[in-house]
Amino acid sequence: MSSSSGAELVPSGASYFARISVAELATDLRAGRVSPAELVEIALGEAARWQPVLNTFVHLDETGARAAAEQAGRELADGVDRGPLHGVPIAVKDMIDVRGMPTTAGSHHLTGRVAQQDAACVRRLRAAGAIVLGKTTTHEFANGPTGDRAATGPTRNPYALGRMSGGSSSGSAAAVAAGIVPLALGTDTGGSARIPAACCGVVGLRPTQGSVRTNGVLPLAPSLDTVGLLARSAADCRLLWTALTADPGTPSETPRIGWVSPDSVHPTTPAITRAARELVANLVTGEVVVPEAEELRTAYRFIQGRESYAVHAERLAIAPELYDPEVRDRLRAGGEVTDSEYGRALAVCDRAPVIVANLLRHHDLLALPTIPLPPPPLNCREADIDGAPFDVRGALLALTSPWSVLGLPAVSVPAGLVDGLPAGLQLVGPPGAEANLLAAAKLLSDTGVE
Repeated sequence: MSSSSGAELVPSGASYFARISVAELATDLRAGRVSPAELVEIALGEAARWQPVLNTFVHLDETGARAAAEQAGRELADGVDRGPLHGVPIAVKDMIDVRGMPTTAGSHHLTGRVAQQDAACVRRLRAAGAIVLGKTTTHEFANGPTGDRAATGPTRNPYALGRMSGGSSSGSAAAVAAGIVPLALGTDTGGSARIPAACCGVVGLRPTQGSVRTNGVLPLAPSLDTVGLLARSAADCRLLWTALTADPGTPSETPRIGWVSPDSVHPTTPAITRAARELVANLVTGEVVVPEAEELRTAYRFIQGRESYAVHAERLAIAPELYDPEVRDRLRAGGEVTDSEYGRALAVCDRAPVIVANLLRHHDLLALPTIPLPPPPLNCREADIDGAPFDVRGALLALTSPWSVLGLPAVSVPAGLVDGLPAGLQLVGPPGAEANLLAAAKLLSDTGVE
């Protein structure tokens, strides 16, 4: 086990869900080799084992999960089959309502808040037979990419306990990486599923803006918010995506992928660039320049800042002391975004179809690293990238937030290890390209690189 940089995965791949795919779980469940109740007990045992080490959960619903497992087992025995997720335990980010469980958003502001009904995405997963194990840690109010600012403390990286797990869906990514659960829900506004996926060495999908209902999901910046998906593999992520949408789509043939030099968007650690480029090299058919990169990053900062301040203005006025100081300061900074700055940012969104058409004129998908540096140490706020200092929070968001402004789907897939720490490759597609993104991600994993 490691407590600094570099090192083997904390659970050493020994956790049950680290060694088996969701498809294999589905086969074993139907063959009677394992039961939903046994899977839930395994997940609860792993959660108890790793919670003191990683801090992935804020609430475990042992009673509810066991009851749901018994029902799932009875249904399977009676010939009722809800699909591949039937009887499979999942975790849900503490920004998403699950009936009867707390939704505290990692904040003292919402201590004691209990959801009265399921969020729309949770209803979908329950209908597919998935069993909600509990709620995972989030950066307070999902307002940060580092994952180390929550009322219950930071989530630690399973590859190195002294490193960030990324944010804001920190607990969901770390729980999947550690093999506590095979699947988890997060959110993604500017990168909140993709960033922790890259930091923790798992798959993280941001769907097309508006493709998954956000009813019952606490807002960060409503015009940019999406539900996020975390899984150990692209194939597992595809099954989770299929359960969330009535039409998961059909992938096309081998995609033409355009490589976006990350340094044209934000300075990037050379070893990270090499790892990502090597993973996708056989599929790259050309280079792509993003002339609007800086404009898109600025637009994200103004939209996210202005909208998140609007969500929290009343709380900031009444009880500012209940916020983590860093989160409070970021929210207040959002209140300083002017009407003209916000208007210019929204105008960039209005031009999204033209920008996307230009970027994808000769390619089906784009590729670049997910984050420009290895997972930084916990609480670190300035990091060195190729000899120059950069703000950690801005750097973590730099390569993911532009696609959020454009409303595009994007997936982060593992790109191996750099100095013992995970690196991520990000694939970006046009609206509705989730099937192609996940098919391309699976193709990469089938080459043995993921």
